[in-house]
This record gives sequence, structure tokens and C-alpha cells, in this order.
Amino acid sequence: MVSNSSHVLISRTDNIGDVILTLPVTAYLKQQFPGIKISFLCRAYAAPVVAYCSTVDQVIELESLTDPVAFFKSADIDTVIFAQPEKALAIAAHKAGVPNRIGNVHRGLFNWIHCNRRLHFTKGRSEVHEAQSNFKYLSPLGIRYSPERSAIAALYQFNIPDDQSVRRLLRPDQFNLILHPKSNGHGREWPISNYTALAELLSINPQIALWITGSAGEGDWITEHAPGLLGMPNVHNVCGKFTLQQLASFIQAADGLIASGTGPLHMSAAFGQRTIGLFPAARPMNPNRWGALGTRARSISPEKECPGCKTKNALTCDCMRKILATTVAKYVLGWINDKKDQ
Repeated sequence: MVSNSSHVLISRTDNIGDVILTLPVTAYLKQQFPGIKISFLCRAYAAPVVAYCSTVDQVIELESLTDPVAFFKSADIDTVIFAQPEKALAIAAHKAGVPNRIGNVHRGLFNWIHCNRRLHFTKGRSEVHEAQSNFKYLSPLGIRYSPERSAIAALYQFNIPDDQSVRRLLRPDQFNLILHPKSNGHGREWPISNYTALAELLSINPQIALWITGSAGEGDWITEHAPGLLGMPNVHNVCGKFTLQQLASFIQAADGLIASGTGPLHMSAAFGQRTIGLFPAARPMNPNRWGALGTRARSISPEKECPGCKTKNALTCDCMRKILATTVAKYVLGWINDKKDQ
């Protein structure tokens, strides 16, 4: 069936990390069908990163669709994949008569009515990585392919502009390591005290410059709760200083990034940057489901979950506290040695 499809729209309207983990699907479609056009529908705040993905032909911002039915009618889209359930869009695609409308009925009963290529699968307690699960949306098109996790990294293709205004901030004679402590509430965080301990360990090495990234609000939180971290001479606070485009360029130009399960973590891994993701042990939050996937990415997690893992919306838990700063520091020192050998 996909051989008859010339224009596929993938709709993923949630967070940046989720969007990043959906992009490998676009690369696989391009490999199998080089002439196919792929559009990607996402929220405006995620659109700049998607625009850097060379296997996406067109990026459409959700907020721009004042009349979704008219949009679908005027576009030449013949297949829409709802990788994130969106009732209003499913109704609009149905009304507009898009020939192939793919949706997971487990994630929205409305997909039974408005999608004509239906799937039924759950993710909640799955050990399958999110990036692998997204390939299930291709099965109604006759594509039965589930990549190994090790194969995902090769499917990322990004062209990140070199922003000289951002690059000039970095220290060319040092190892520039980004620490992204906060997650905007989207994942369990490594405690800020652990980031402080890591910075103290790394401050002994004059070769290392540490850069704290995040939103302006997250920067305010860190200023209040970790003044000692920001007061270290090797630490530079750039929270709230970057647009998403600038952050992408900053990540690309730096030498490594450390974060919990958040959008910049998955951006860094997908860009091929040295990346460490910090995760709790419990499903569905552990690395099996959400780990950093990239050519130079790794994830660290305790072996056993803690009682606090079951607490919904907890900022952190004992799992995260048990990831020692000394463990993370060893990997960073290994990165520095690897860079010297290059």
C-alpha cells in the first residue's frame, strides 16, 4: 500500500523528546521509498528542531491550523499517521477524506471512528523503547519492521547550522560540558545536589568548562536552590539565554551533555553528541523505554527500582539519588581522554 502513497504526514504534537524519538520513522520511509514526501506536524516550539532533520520535507506547526479540515482538503496528503492521539485532527482528516488515516485505538476511542487504518497496542509497561514502538505505526501500510535499538542512531540525520554567536561562548581550549539539570516536569530528575557534587569533582580539572542550560524559570529555580553550583569558577549559567535553534547549535558545538529524560537529552543523543542520560529503574521511566539513543550516547540507571518510583509526579526519587556523581565523573573523564586521542 505504501507504494501508492506519495505524501505522508506524521502528527506528533507532544514534547520535544517524543518528537525526536519519532523522527527515525521518517528516515526509514525515505530509505525504502526515496521519492516519498514526508511532512511532520508538531507544536510550534518543537518545529525548529524538526526543521533541521533532513528526512523531513515540510514542517507544519499545529498552531497554524486555524481550519484543519481546509488544511487537509487543500494538501496533497494521502496518508496521515497519528503518532500522538489528537481528536480534533483525526476528525478533520476524516472529514477531509484523507485516504489513509492511521491511529492507535488503545490511545483514543475516537480513532475507531475517524481512523480507517487502525492499530491496537499499549506502551505503558512495555520494555520496548519509544523509538522502536513508533515503527508500529507503519504496519497498516504493509511495513513490518522493528529496528534494534542499536540501529536507531544511524536513522538520525540532522543538519544543524553553526551559529557563531553561540559558538563564541564556548572555551576552545577546554572540554565544554553541558549540564541540563531540570526537565520541565517531564521526567525524574537527578537531584541538584548531585549536579553540584559532580561540578565539584570536575572543578579540580582545569580542562573542563561547565555550562548550565535550561529555561529562564529553571535558571531562577537553580539560582535559589543551588547557589553553590552557580558560584563555582568553572560553571557558566546560560539558562534562558537561547532560543531552541540556538540551543541546538550550542549542543552541537559543545563536547558533551548530561541530563535526565528530557528534550535536550534526546536532541543531544540524536545529534551524535557525547551524551549521558540519567534515569530511574522503574518502568515505564527506565532506559529500556526512554534511554538516550545515539552514536555516542549512554544511559545510567540503578538496577532495582525504589519505593519512591511509584509516587506519581515526583520530582526525584531514591533511584536517582543513587546515581553517584563519581560514577558520572568517570565517564566524563573518559570523554576527555577520547577527545585528546582524536
